Amino acid sequence: MHFTDIQPTFTRLAIEKIYGSAFTDGNSVQLLWKGKETFQSIFDSIAKAEKLICLEFYIFRNDETGIELAELLKKKAKEGVGVYLLYDHFGSFGTPRSFWSELKKAGIRLRASHPFKWLSPMHYVHRDHRKLVIIDGQKAFTGGLNIANEYRGFHLRLKKEGWRDTGIMLEGPIALTLLRTFKKSWEAWEGEPIPFTEETPLSSFPIFRQGLPVIPIFAASGKGRRRMRRLLYYSINHARHSIFLTTAYFTPSWRMLRTLEDAAKRGVRVRLLLPGKSDVLAAHYAGRAFFTRLLRAGVEIYNYQREILHAKAYVFDECWSVIGSANLDFQSLRWNDEGNVGIVDCNFGQQMIDIFNDDLEHSIRIKEDNWLKRPLCEKVRERFFVLFRRRL
Repeated sequence: MHFTDIQPTFTRLAIEKIYGSAFTDGNSVQLLWKGKETFQSIFDSIAKAEKLICLEFYIFRNDETGIELAELLKKKAKEGVGVYLLYDHFGSFGTPRSFWSELKKAGIRLRASHPFKWLSPMHYVHRDHRKLVIIDGQKAFTGGLNIANEYRGFHLRLKKEGWRDTGIMLEGPIALTLLRTFKKSWEAWEGEPIPFTEETPLSSFPIFRQGLPVIPIFAASGKGRRRMRRLLYYSINHARHSIFLTTAYFTPSWRMLRTLEDAAKRGVRVRLLLPGKSDVLAAHYAGRAFFTRLLRAGVEIYNYQREILHAKAYVFDECWSVIGSANLDFQSLRWNDEGNVGIVDCNFGQQMIDIFNDDLEHSIRIKEDNWLKRPLCEKVRERFFVLFRRRL
Protein backbone atom coordinates (compact mmCIF):
# COMPACT_ATOMS: atom_id res chain seq x y z
CA MET A 1 0.00 0.00 0.00
CA HIS A 2 1.32 3.43 -0.96
CA PHE A 3 0.00 6.70 0.38
CA THR A 4 0.17 8.70 -2.83
CA ASP A 5 -2.95 10.68 -1.94
CA ILE A 6 -1.13 12.42 0.91
CA GLN A 7 1.70 14.88 0.48
CA PRO A 8 4.82 12.87 1.38
CA THR A 9 6.90 13.93 4.36
CA PHE A 10 10.15 12.44 3.09
CA THR A 11 11.04 14.60 0.11
CA ARG A 12 14.61 15.07 -1.02
CA LEU A 13 14.47 18.77 -0.14
CA ALA A 14 13.33 18.04 3.41
CA ILE A 15 16.01 15.40 3.89
CA GLU A 16 18.74 17.58 2.42
CA LYS A 17 17.72 20.43 4.72
CA ILE A 18 17.73 18.34 7.91
CA TYR A 19 20.93 16.46 7.07
CA GLY A 20 22.83 19.34 5.51
CA SER A 21 24.03 17.47 2.42
CA ALA A 22 22.74 16.87 -1.09
CA PHE A 23 21.50 13.86 -3.02
CA THR A 24 23.45 12.68 -6.04
CA ASP A 25 21.18 12.06 -9.03
CA GLY A 26 21.08 9.45 -11.77
CA ASN A 27 22.21 6.19 -10.16
CA SER A 28 21.49 2.54 -10.74
CA VAL A 29 20.90 0.71 -7.44
CA GLN A 30 20.63 -3.00 -6.68
CA LEU A 31 19.88 -4.52 -3.31
CA LEU A 32 22.12 -7.40 -2.22
CA TRP A 33 20.87 -9.57 0.61
CA LYS A 34 22.13 -13.10 0.01
CA GLY A 35 25.67 -13.58 1.27
CA LYS A 36 27.14 -15.72 -1.51
CA GLU A 37 25.57 -13.62 -4.26
CA THR A 38 26.81 -10.42 -2.64
CA PHE A 39 30.38 -11.63 -2.43
CA GLN A 40 30.23 -12.96 -5.97
CA SER A 41 29.07 -9.55 -7.22
CA ILE A 42 31.91 -7.84 -5.37
CA PHE A 43 34.56 -10.30 -6.54
CA ASP A 44 33.35 -10.16 -10.16
CA SER A 45 33.38 -6.36 -10.17
CA ILE A 46 36.87 -6.21 -8.67
CA ALA A 47 38.10 -8.67 -11.31
CA LYS A 48 36.89 -6.23 -14.01
CA ALA A 49 38.52 -3.14 -12.47
CA GLU A 50 40.74 -1.22 -14.90
CA LYS A 51 42.21 1.69 -12.91
CA LEU A 52 41.30 1.84 -9.24
CA ILE A 53 40.03 -0.32 -6.38
CA CYS A 54 39.36 1.22 -2.95
CA LEU A 55 38.27 -0.89 0.00
CA GLU A 56 37.34 0.12 3.54
CA PHE A 57 36.35 -2.58 6.03
CA TYR A 58 35.96 -2.99 9.75
CA ILE A 59 36.95 -6.67 9.61
CA PHE A 60 39.32 -8.20 7.06
CA ARG A 61 40.32 -11.70 8.14
CA ASN A 62 42.93 -14.03 6.72
CA ASP A 63 40.46 -16.92 6.42
CA GLU A 64 39.40 -18.52 3.12
CA THR A 65 37.29 -15.52 2.13
CA GLY A 66 39.98 -12.98 3.02
CA ILE A 67 42.70 -14.97 1.31
CA GLU A 68 40.66 -15.33 -1.89
CA LEU A 69 40.02 -11.60 -2.01
CA ALA A 70 43.66 -10.87 -1.18
CA GLU A 71 44.86 -13.02 -4.08
CA LEU A 72 42.47 -11.22 -6.41
CA LEU A 73 43.72 -7.83 -5.21
CA LYS A 74 47.34 -8.92 -5.71
CA LYS A 75 46.49 -9.98 -9.25
CA LYS A 76 44.88 -6.61 -10.00
CA ALA A 77 47.84 -4.74 -8.52
CA LYS A 78 50.16 -6.75 -10.76
CA GLU A 79 48.03 -5.68 -13.73
CA GLY A 80 48.69 -2.06 -12.85
CA VAL A 81 45.41 -1.27 -11.08
CA GLY A 82 45.80 1.02 -8.05
CA VAL A 83 44.59 -0.86 -4.97
CA TYR A 84 43.99 0.95 -1.66
CA LEU A 85 42.83 -0.91 1.45
CA LEU A 86 41.84 0.78 4.72
CA TYR A 87 41.05 -1.61 7.58
CA ASP A 88 40.12 -0.95 11.20
CA HIS A 89 42.84 -1.81 13.70
CA PHE A 90 40.46 -3.16 16.36
CA GLY A 91 38.12 -5.00 14.00
CA SER A 92 41.01 -6.70 12.17
CA PHE A 93 43.13 -7.21 15.29
CA GLY A 94 43.38 -10.98 14.79
CA THR A 95 44.72 -10.72 11.25
CA PRO A 96 48.50 -11.38 11.40
CA ARG A 97 51.10 -8.87 10.26
CA SER A 98 52.43 -11.38 7.75
CA PHE A 99 49.13 -11.19 5.87
CA TRP A 100 49.39 -7.41 5.55
CA SER A 101 53.07 -7.65 4.64
CA GLU A 102 52.29 -9.93 1.70
CA LEU A 103 49.72 -7.45 0.43
CA LYS A 104 52.24 -4.61 0.69
CA LYS A 105 54.85 -6.61 -1.19
CA ALA A 106 52.34 -7.09 -4.00
CA GLY A 107 51.99 -3.32 -4.38
CA ILE A 108 48.76 -2.82 -2.45
CA ARG A 109 48.60 0.39 -0.39
CA LEU A 110 47.48 -0.26 3.18
CA ARG A 111 46.47 1.85 6.14
CA ALA A 112 44.99 0.91 9.53
CA SER A 113 42.39 3.24 11.05
CA HIS A 114 42.20 4.06 14.76
CA PRO A 115 45.37 2.24 15.86
CA PHE A 116 45.88 1.75 19.57
CA LYS A 117 48.01 4.42 21.26
CA TRP A 118 49.38 4.03 24.75
CA LEU A 119 49.21 7.78 25.36
CA SER A 120 45.46 7.86 24.65
CA PRO A 121 44.06 4.36 25.23
CA MET A 122 40.45 5.55 25.57
CA HIS A 123 40.49 6.63 21.92
CA TYR A 124 40.50 2.96 21.00
CA VAL A 125 36.74 2.97 21.54
CA HIS A 126 36.47 4.81 18.21
CA ARG A 127 36.34 2.40 15.28
CA ASP A 128 35.96 2.56 11.52
CA HIS A 129 32.87 0.41 11.11
CA ARG A 130 32.32 1.22 7.43
CA LYS A 131 32.11 -1.36 4.66
CA LEU A 132 32.86 0.19 1.30
CA VAL A 133 34.20 -0.91 -2.09
CA ILE A 134 34.71 1.54 -4.97
CA ILE A 135 35.78 0.46 -8.43
CA ASP A 136 37.09 2.88 -11.07
CA GLY A 137 34.96 5.67 -9.61
CA GLN A 138 31.98 4.10 -11.39
CA LYS A 139 30.68 1.36 -9.12
CA ALA A 140 30.41 1.09 -5.34
CA PHE A 141 29.25 -1.41 -2.74
CA THR A 142 28.25 -0.68 0.84
CA GLY A 143 26.20 -2.33 3.55
CA GLY A 144 26.78 -4.45 6.63
CA LEU A 145 29.08 -7.28 5.58
CA ASN A 146 32.76 -7.70 6.41
CA ILE A 147 35.48 -9.76 4.74
CA ALA A 148 35.24 -13.01 6.70
CA ASN A 149 33.84 -16.50 6.22
CA GLU A 150 30.76 -16.08 8.40
CA TYR A 151 29.42 -13.28 6.22
CA ARG A 152 29.90 -15.30 3.07
CA GLY A 153 28.71 -18.65 4.38
CA PHE A 154 32.02 -20.36 3.64
CA HIS A 155 32.33 -23.59 5.60
CA LEU A 156 34.48 -26.51 4.49
CA ARG A 157 32.26 -29.44 3.43
CA LEU A 158 29.33 -27.97 5.34
CA LYS A 159 26.27 -26.48 3.69
CA LYS A 160 25.59 -23.40 5.78
CA GLU A 161 24.19 -19.99 5.01
CA GLY A 162 26.20 -16.85 5.59
CA TRP A 163 24.98 -14.34 8.10
CA ARG A 164 21.85 -12.53 7.01
CA ASP A 165 23.07 -9.13 5.82
CA THR A 166 21.93 -6.36 3.51
CA GLY A 167 24.09 -4.47 1.06
CA ILE A 168 23.67 -2.34 -1.99
CA MET A 169 25.47 -2.01 -5.32
CA LEU A 170 25.55 1.48 -6.78
CA GLU A 171 26.54 2.57 -10.27
CA GLY A 172 26.70 6.15 -11.38
CA PRO A 173 27.79 9.54 -10.06
CA ILE A 174 27.31 8.41 -6.43
CA ALA A 175 30.40 6.23 -6.85
CA LEU A 176 32.50 9.36 -7.38
CA THR A 177 30.88 10.98 -4.35
CA LEU A 178 31.80 7.95 -2.25
CA LEU A 179 35.32 7.95 -3.71
CA ARG A 180 35.78 11.49 -2.39
CA THR A 181 34.60 10.27 1.01
CA PHE A 182 37.07 7.39 0.90
CA LYS A 183 39.90 9.76 -0.02
CA LYS A 184 39.18 11.85 3.07
CA SER A 185 39.34 8.77 5.29
CA TRP A 186 42.47 7.52 3.53
CA GLU A 187 44.28 10.84 3.92
CA ALA A 188 43.12 11.17 7.54
CA TRP A 189 45.14 8.03 8.31
CA GLU A 190 48.18 9.39 6.45
CA GLY A 191 47.65 7.48 3.27
CA GLU A 192 49.51 8.73 0.21
CA PRO A 193 47.49 10.75 -2.32
CA ILE A 194 45.37 8.67 -4.68
CA PRO A 195 46.25 9.68 -8.27
CA PHE A 196 42.86 9.29 -9.90
CA THR A 197 41.23 11.75 -12.28
CA GLU A 198 37.55 12.05 -11.52
CA GLU A 199 35.58 11.45 -14.67
CA THR A 200 31.90 10.65 -14.99
CA PRO A 201 31.42 8.47 -18.08
CA LEU A 202 27.66 9.01 -18.38
CA SER A 203 27.63 7.79 -21.96
CA SER A 204 28.57 4.26 -20.85
CA PHE A 205 25.65 4.10 -18.42
CA PRO A 206 22.44 5.13 -20.24
CA ILE A 207 20.38 3.94 -17.26
CA PHE A 208 21.65 6.93 -15.30
CA ARG A 209 19.04 9.19 -16.85
CA GLN A 210 16.32 7.06 -15.29
CA GLY A 211 18.32 6.40 -12.16
CA LEU A 212 17.65 7.19 -8.51
CA PRO A 213 18.90 9.99 -6.27
CA VAL A 214 21.15 8.70 -3.48
CA ILE A 215 22.41 10.58 -0.44
CA PRO A 216 25.57 9.39 1.35
CA ILE A 217 25.16 9.32 5.14
CA PHE A 218 28.77 8.90 6.22
CA ALA A 219 30.07 9.93 9.63
CA ALA A 220 33.70 10.15 10.77
CA SER A 221 33.54 12.81 13.48
CA GLY A 222 31.41 13.96 16.37
CA LYS A 223 29.73 16.48 14.07
CA GLY A 224 29.07 13.82 11.45
CA ARG A 225 27.52 11.46 14.00
CA ARG A 226 25.28 14.27 15.29
CA ARG A 227 24.05 14.88 11.74
CA MET A 228 23.41 11.15 11.32
CA ARG A 229 21.45 10.98 14.59
CA ARG A 230 19.50 14.10 13.67
CA LEU A 231 18.42 12.51 10.40
CA LEU A 232 17.48 9.25 12.13
CA TYR A 233 15.34 10.98 14.75
CA TYR A 234 13.77 13.19 12.10
CA SER A 235 12.83 10.07 10.13
CA ILE A 236 11.21 8.38 13.13
CA ASN A 237 9.44 11.53 14.32
CA HIS A 238 8.02 12.40 10.91
CA ALA A 239 6.91 8.94 9.78
CA ARG A 240 3.12 8.91 9.38
CA HIS A 241 2.33 5.29 8.66
CA SER A 242 5.14 2.80 9.12
CA ILE A 243 8.65 2.37 10.48
CA PHE A 244 10.43 -0.91 9.69
CA LEU A 245 13.80 -1.24 11.43
CA THR A 246 16.25 -4.12 10.97
CA THR A 247 19.36 -3.94 13.12
CA ALA A 248 21.96 -6.40 14.34
CA TYR A 249 22.61 -4.65 17.65
CA PHE A 250 19.95 -2.74 19.57
CA THR A 251 21.01 -0.94 22.75
CA PRO A 252 18.88 2.21 22.62
CA SER A 253 19.37 5.46 24.47
CA TRP A 254 16.51 6.87 26.52
CA ARG A 255 15.85 9.33 23.71
CA MET A 256 15.61 6.50 21.19
CA LEU A 257 13.18 4.63 23.43
CA ARG A 258 10.94 7.66 23.87
CA THR A 259 11.04 8.42 20.14
CA LEU A 260 9.97 4.88 19.19
CA GLU A 261 7.29 4.86 21.89
CA ASP A 262 5.90 8.20 20.74
CA ALA A 263 5.76 6.99 17.14
CA ALA A 264 3.79 3.88 18.12
CA LYS A 265 1.44 5.88 20.35
CA ARG A 266 0.58 8.30 17.55
CA GLY A 267 -0.56 5.40 15.39
CA VAL A 268 2.55 4.62 13.34
CA ARG A 269 3.19 0.92 12.85
CA VAL A 270 6.64 0.38 14.33
CA ARG A 271 8.21 -3.00 13.60
CA LEU A 272 11.61 -3.91 14.99
CA LEU A 273 13.45 -6.94 13.57
CA LEU A 274 16.34 -8.18 15.73
CA PRO A 275 18.54 -11.29 15.84
CA GLY A 276 17.21 -14.32 17.64
CA LYS A 277 20.83 -15.20 18.38
CA SER A 278 23.85 -12.94 18.36
CA ASP A 279 27.62 -13.03 18.14
CA VAL A 280 27.77 -10.41 20.91
CA LEU A 281 25.78 -11.80 23.83
CA ALA A 282 26.32 -8.76 26.05
CA ALA A 283 24.67 -6.45 23.49
CA HIS A 284 21.98 -9.06 22.85
CA TYR A 285 20.87 -9.11 26.48
CA ALA A 286 21.29 -5.37 27.02
CA GLY A 287 18.85 -4.64 24.22
CA ARG A 288 16.28 -7.14 25.50
CA ALA A 289 16.09 -5.23 28.78
CA PHE A 290 13.90 -2.66 27.00
CA PHE A 291 11.48 -5.04 25.29
CA THR A 292 8.76 -4.82 27.95
CA ARG A 293 8.61 -1.04 27.73
CA LEU A 294 8.49 -1.07 23.92
CA LEU A 295 5.88 -3.81 23.75
CA ARG A 296 3.59 -1.92 26.13
CA ALA A 297 3.89 1.15 23.89
CA GLY A 298 2.72 -0.88 20.88
CA VAL A 299 6.04 -1.54 19.15
CA GLU A 300 6.12 -4.90 17.34
CA ILE A 301 9.30 -6.87 18.03
CA TYR A 302 10.44 -9.86 15.99
CA ASN A 303 13.38 -12.21 16.49
CA TYR A 304 14.99 -13.68 13.37
CA GLN A 305 15.34 -17.46 13.78
CA ARG A 306 17.72 -18.55 11.04
CA GLU A 307 21.40 -17.59 10.74
CA ILE A 308 22.74 -14.59 12.63
CA LEU A 309 21.06 -11.37 11.51
CA HIS A 310 23.69 -8.71 10.80
CA ALA A 311 21.75 -6.30 8.56
CA LYS A 312 21.18 -2.60 9.17
CA ALA A 313 18.24 -1.47 7.01
CA TYR A 314 15.53 1.08 7.80
CA VAL A 315 12.38 2.02 5.89
CA PHE A 316 10.05 4.90 6.73
CA ASP A 317 6.57 5.23 5.17
CA GLU A 318 7.63 2.74 2.48
CA CYS A 319 9.45 5.46 0.52
CA TRP A 320 12.51 6.61 2.51
CA SER A 321 15.17 3.92 2.98
CA VAL A 322 18.56 3.81 4.68
CA ILE A 323 21.04 0.93 4.19
CA GLY A 324 24.55 0.68 5.55
CA SER A 325 26.72 -0.11 8.55
CA ALA A 326 25.11 1.81 11.43
CA ASN A 327 23.26 -0.14 14.12
CA LEU A 328 20.81 1.29 16.62
CA ASP A 329 23.31 1.26 19.45
CA PHE A 330 25.67 3.62 21.25
CA GLN A 331 28.74 2.29 19.46
CA SER A 332 27.38 3.19 16.01
CA LEU A 333 25.56 6.39 16.87
CA ARG A 334 28.13 7.87 19.28
CA TRP A 335 31.58 6.42 18.64
CA ASN A 336 32.08 4.74 15.26
CA ASP A 337 32.86 5.96 11.78
CA GLU A 338 29.82 4.71 9.87
CA GLY A 339 28.73 4.57 6.22
CA ASN A 340 25.16 4.46 4.92
CA VAL A 341 23.20 5.59 1.90
CA GLY A 342 19.66 6.90 1.74
CA ILE A 343 17.17 6.62 -1.13
CA VAL A 344 13.79 8.31 -1.54
CA ASP A 345 11.77 6.16 -3.91
CA CYS A 346 8.57 4.17 -3.39
CA ASN A 347 9.54 1.33 -5.74
CA PHE A 348 12.86 0.89 -3.97
CA GLY A 349 11.08 1.18 -0.64
CA GLN A 350 8.79 -1.65 -1.67
CA GLN A 351 11.82 -3.83 -2.43
CA MET A 352 13.05 -3.12 1.10
CA ILE A 353 9.62 -4.01 2.52
CA ASP A 354 9.53 -7.25 0.51
CA ILE A 355 12.87 -8.31 2.02
CA PHE A 356 11.65 -7.30 5.48
CA ASN A 357 8.51 -9.41 5.05
CA ASP A 358 10.57 -12.33 3.81
CA ASP A 359 12.67 -12.09 6.97
CA LEU A 360 9.50 -12.04 9.08
CA GLU A 361 8.54 -15.43 7.65
CA HIS A 362 11.64 -16.77 9.41
CA SER A 363 11.03 -14.87 12.62
CA ILE A 364 8.86 -15.13 15.71
CA ARG A 365 6.93 -12.20 17.11
CA ILE A 366 7.48 -11.49 20.78
CA LYS A 367 4.19 -11.12 22.65
CA GLU A 368 4.03 -9.24 25.93
CA ASP A 369 2.30 -12.03 27.88
CA ASN A 370 4.88 -14.64 26.91
CA TRP A 371 7.74 -12.21 27.29
CA LEU A 372 6.87 -11.48 30.93
CA LYS A 373 7.06 -15.24 31.64
CA ARG A 374 10.67 -15.62 30.47
CA PRO A 375 13.05 -17.34 32.92
CA LEU A 376 14.48 -15.39 35.83
CA CYS A 377 18.04 -16.06 34.66
CA GLU A 378 17.25 -14.22 31.43
CA LYS A 379 16.00 -11.19 33.35
CA VAL A 380 19.13 -11.19 35.51
CA ARG A 381 21.39 -11.23 32.43
CA GLU A 382 19.45 -8.34 30.92
CA ARG A 383 19.66 -6.27 34.10
CA PHE A 384 23.39 -6.90 34.33
CA PHE A 385 24.44 -6.21 30.75
CA VAL A 386 22.21 -3.15 30.36
CA LEU A 387 24.54 -1.42 32.83
CA PHE A 388 27.21 -1.43 30.11
CA ARG A 389 25.04 -0.53 27.12
CA ARG A 390 26.97 2.68 26.41
CA ARG A 391 30.05 0.62 25.58
CA LEU A 392 28.37 -2.17 23.61
